[in-house]
Amino acid sequence: MKTLPSWLLLCCCTPALWGYPFRSLQDLDATPRVTVLSSGLLGCRRFSGTAVSYSTLLLEEKVGMLYVGARGALYALDASDIAAGNTLSIDWEAPADQKLQCLSKGKDNQTECFNHIRFLQRFNETHLYVCGTHAFRPLCAFIDVELFRFSSTFEDGREKCPYDPAKGYTGLLVDGEMYTASQYEFRSSPDIRRNFPSPTLKTEEAPTRWLLEADFVGSALVRESVGSSSGDDDKIYYFFTEKSQEQTPYFSQNRVARVARVCKGDRGGQRTLQKRWTSFLKARLVCSIPDYEFHFNAGVLYGIFGLEWKNVKASAICQFSIADIQSAFEGPYMESQESTLKWTEYTGKVPEPRPGSCITHHHRAEGINSSRDLPDDVLSFVRGHPAMFQPVLSTDQHPLLFKRSVDYTQMVVHSVVALDGMLYNVLFMGTDEGWLHRAVEVKGHVHIIEELQLFEEPQPISSMVISIATGSVYAGSTTGVVQLPLSSCQRYITCFDCIFARDPSCAWDRTVCVDIASRSDRSNLTQDILNGNTGCENKTLDDAVPSRTRSVVQGDDALLQCELSSNLATPRWTLDGRELQGYGVDSGYRVGTDGLLLIGARPDQSGHYGCFAVENEIRVPVASYTVRVRSRPPPPPPPLPRLPRPKPSEAPLPPPLVHLPSGPEFQTYRHMEAMYISLIAVLSALSFVLTVVLLYVAFCTRGRRGKYSLRGPGPEGKRGSHMELRTIASNCNGSAVDGLLRIVPGEGQASPNKEPPPAPPLPPPPLPSSEYAGVLSATLPSVLRKMNGNSYVLLRQSDPDATSPLYHTFTEELNRILEKRKHTQLVTKPDESSV
Repeated sequence: MKTLPSWLLLCCCTPALWGYPFRSLQDLDATPRVTVLSSGLLGCRRFSGTAVSYSTLLLEEKVGMLYVGARGALYALDASDIAAGNTLSIDWEAPADQKLQCLSKGKDNQTECFNHIRFLQRFNETHLYVCGTHAFRPLCAFIDVELFRFSSTFEDGREKCPYDPAKGYTGLLVDGEMYTASQYEFRSSPDIRRNFPSPTLKTEEAPTRWLLEADFVGSALVRESVGSSSGDDDKIYYFFTEKSQEQTPYFSQNRVARVARVCKGDRGGQRTLQKRWTSFLKARLVCSIPDYEFHFNAGVLYGIFGLEWKNVKASAICQFSIADIQSAFEGPYMESQESTLKWTEYTGKVPEPRPGSCITHHHRAEGINSSRDLPDDVLSFVRGHPAMFQPVLSTDQHPLLFKRSVDYTQMVVHSVVALDGMLYNVLFMGTDEGWLHRAVEVKGHVHIIEELQLFEEPQPISSMVISIATGSVYAGSTTGVVQLPLSSCQRYITCFDCIFARDPSCAWDRTVCVDIASRSDRSNLTQDILNGNTGCENKTLDDAVPSRTRSVVQGDDALLQCELSSNLATPRWTLDGRELQGYGVDSGYRVGTDGLLLIGARPDQSGHYGCFAVENEIRVPVASYTVRVRSRPPPPPPPLPRLPRPKPSEAPLPPPLVHLPSGPEFQTYRHMEAMYISLIAVLSALSFVLTVVLLYVAFCTRGRRGKYSLRGPGPEGKRGSHMELRTIASNCNGSAVDGLLRIVPGEGQASPNKEPPPAPPLPPPPLPSSEYAGVLSATLPSVLRKMNGNSYVLLRQSDPDATSPLYHTFTEELNRILEKRKHTQLVTKPDESSV
């Protein structure tokens, strides 16, 4: 496993170039296989100081330090454990008077009038070099690494660091020389500069503008002089977007992605292009979706492209070849048409030596030892022809990945040699909502191994670096820095999980999933990165998972749960070994991401159910159920009616006589009398025991109520000498609430001056019989599925013509209108201002 240099860029460009031949967007879209919330992160370490906006990271592998630039502060962290607690810090806030001046210029005193660290790199063996915006008055300084404190007075940073913390900016220190690119001052034009040592160089502004409203996102050094047979020079590559000047057939292309290069040994011209680059050339980068960020990996460039449309959120990953970029710089030039101010292909004669080229052995043989020896006609041609006609197309002329509803903000790349001996590029992509996607490039497309929620509060990932020495990836954001292992093989607890992940760092050793770097003997390891479906033993349902028994009442709904750990897995259900087919409204089944719903259970739905997760054409047993559908228990007996109570104005009547029937009718009433007596005995046991029960039964009419009076001990007519037996029912026409009886205090003879006491509250419903006590009745909830870290899908439940499982029916949240962030460094603290 080794890490290769990374190019980090981000800009906003043109819409999709739909004319290019590539697969459909559905084929290019990739769903992360596993979603991991912040609470489930493995090996996660966090650091957060008193500052905000941890936007600049400098990893020093040799000394094991991670240097962090935040707003108004710098930190030195232990790279092996950023949460170890032995942190060194430097407070570097702008003074109050400078903040007041910033405020007087009309700047925002909650975001702009602070000292945002924009540049932090190694200068030599003993010092770092740092620059900050310093409340719209940039300053730079040297930091003593050993003591971690400023070791010099502050230097004017106006030529090295932009005033505005939201302006695109990139900078490099190469062999003691500082190369930067930005719009430095508020009213200045964008510029690429070498700041020191002398001579300082910059891009040309007139009469031909080399850069038109450029927004820089990154730069990289390519050591092309090493091992060069032609004596070539090292080159600095810059990545940016700018306003388009080309005549193109594509619509709405206001901005285009560019790559520019200058030679490290460039010293400017002698008379023409004095203190200007003589080697500046730029070419267009073409991906299907632009707004990009790039990373260099052994001759390969990875770029993150986005959409210029502000009401659509999407990202694409494109791959470019360094050889293709070099080929574009050796191709035909473009020239500006004075009549239209548009750039078209130049078809005239090109002077010798070739304009814009670096000094090589060929030049030296002709007496040209530096750029100051170049002829004026060559330099004049460079001034008027800075752009190349041939664009740089992405590999295979299509993106590796197109991700909807996601804005990738940062990316780092490293390579891993897998068990098959092949080198796989692993991509770490941070999103604008605080998620990290870890992916691998396989056969011309991107497989997202997992998505990790780094921060619970959504916030853009503003900086990322990786360390092979510690096996970690570091991500900076608004509130802090997170350290995670490069791989989490221990997360996969089964062979299938380990193989399906297709992680080049992980393999199965017959018992656990292990990191292949930790094993010297790899003969027992199993891995399948290309297909992700071989190396595990298939097991039957009964052997893989225990069966659970479920009882369902006929006519009820029941949910057989089957949670799938993989977002790429498809649920498949069997009944008695036969796969269930069709999930329409009349089928009696509904399937979702959480299980299988039996709707209105029928006797023929009894049997043995099996749930399988189908992934990469492999069926993996997940759950097993034995379901028994039982007939519904008989309904409770109907309630009895009550006679109406006497009105207060009426004279009290003696208790009515009971006329008991004879014959079969008499036997029926005797059964009812036994039931009443047993219920009365249970309920009256809390207070007293009834010794004599006289039951009066009368027939009722619709809407009338009745009552039963029992004479108890005590003088007749005194309160409490009678008990009243009432049925708890609304009427006797079949709409009873329930059929229980309750004894409440009452009077045998109603007083004409008092209302009868109110009826007691309704009792709880009767409990089911023990035979049905374990029956589970459930309905399928509205299932919301977490996808890709920041969007949701709803499984529809009412599709009368559905012929396929509902898990294929997803609704994406594509209607959110989000303004593109200006820059991740600008963070507002609640109730805080610079002044």
